[in-house]
Amino acid sequence: MRFTRGVRLGVDVGQVRIGVAKCDPDGILASPVVTVSRDRETGDDGTPKDMTELARLVAEHEATEVVVGLPVALNGREGVAAGHVRAYADRLGAVLAPVPVLLTDERMSTVVASRRLSERGVKGKRQRAVVDQAAAVEILQGWLDAQRRQT
Repeated sequence: MRFTRGVRLGVDVGQVRIGVAKCDPDGILASPVVTVSRDRETGDDGTPKDMTELARLVAEHEATEVVVGLPVALNGREGVAAGHVRAYADRLGAVLAPVPVLLTDERMSTVVASRRLSERGVKGKRQRAVVDQAAAVEILQGWLDAQRRQT
């Protein structure tokens, strides 16, 4: 399988916030974009407001795919959180069609993101404000690296 050029968005779906990252068209480096408030309220079209915002970001960045982190347990099993993310990704896929929404194992992404932020001296409220974006970067970068290993 050959990697096709195009910007991808990485998404870390949480109960309260959604972290968003993007990569360059060559798929080399993921970088943070924004944190979106998880908003289950629906707009006039019946779409949750957070998904409408993600659709706007897909259009703005001309994303060719959206990579959503799936929280898998360390033993490889999927728990309740994974079920919520799968349901979210399914609905997001319907909103974003024809742009594909892919799931990728995001084991430990938030833990790694928190550790990296701490190492850079980002702590407390400042860390909480950006940890979701940092987790989205970890998710997308891991996916990109895996794609490169397959080619």
